[in-house]
Amino acid sequence: MFSRDSSADGGATRREVLVGIASIAAAAAVVPTSLQAAVQPKIKVKSGVAYMGTITVKDGTEIFYKDWGTGKPIVFHHGWPLSADDWDEQMMFFLGKGFRVIAYDRRGHGRSSPSPTNNDMDTYADDCAALVKHLDLKAAIHVGHSTGGGEVIRYVAKHGGGGVVSKAATLSAIPPVMVKSEKNPDGVPMEVFDGIRAGVAGNRAQFYTDLPAGPFYGYNRSGAKVSEGTKKNWWRQAMMGDMKAQYDCVKTFSETDFTEDLKKIDVPVLVMHGEDDQIVPIANSALKAVKLLKNGTLKVYPGLPHGMFATNPDMINADLLAFFKS
Repeated sequence: MFSRDSSADGGATRREVLVGIASIAAAAAVVPTSLQAAVQPKIKVKSGVAYMGTITVKDGTEIFYKDWGTGKPIVFHHGWPLSADDWDEQMMFFLGKGFRVIAYDRRGHGRSSPSPTNNDMDTYADDCAALVKHLDLKAAIHVGHSTGGGEVIRYVAKHGGGGVVSKAATLSAIPPVMVKSEKNPDGVPMEVFDGIRAGVAGNRAQFYTDLPAGPFYGYNRSGAKVSEGTKKNWWRQAMMGDMKAQYDCVKTFSETDFTEDLKKIDVPVLVMHGEDDQIVPIANSALKAVKLLKNGTLKVYPGLPHGMFATNPDMINADLLAFFKS
């Protein structure tokens, strides 16, 4: 569980807020079946085998994406409140291994347009489905971190049939459900998420400075090797996004229940989680999620933090590659 400092009035402490906000980093990518999205290419810039562009989905929101290379496609889903850029190191690695790599900015995040409404997991999934259709992807592998891991699970469960998905991998992901309730008594208290919302709506720039400097990458642990560049890159990505969309996403990543989604998935799923994840504690997430999957494999990393694919990319990339080739 989240480690909690005591608070005299029973409200969330600053520690709880920092821990909670990092939990959000896993968020969204599912699309309702009724989506016959008007997907219209807005920009397409080609440089060798690299493209970037946008599509416009049903409600008029523009979704930015990067699409590099040829070969078997991998779609990367980023965490809250970041962008497709969070996966750049993995995209370069797998591009070099002969894969086609795609990453996109969730609505209201990064370079996608502001999204004052429809910031829910089903719409996130719709947006992903629209992009997959636009790019004509077949047998794709979907990889998601934190909130993006939840997005992968919802997308695959609702839109993964017909051969469009071959495998999936989640890293430090939020499923089955984060928030504490009668059905999930060891979940994260709602006060933590209320504190995150207060941080986003208040001094967002400072809030987004404190989070990566602390529990997200485990930089608050004794002996941690701190990267100033990694912290600054996190802040840069977070501040690119729309405040309202990021605020709404807190409810989405904290309260969405993926239990039935996990049960529906037939394709192989690699569930990867750091044992020292202070944002999405492993006992309330991966250890439960893998038991609900029909074809799930759990990979636990002793001592690794929530943002382990950034702190230990060589290890994570190697394990992902082995799974993709298996």
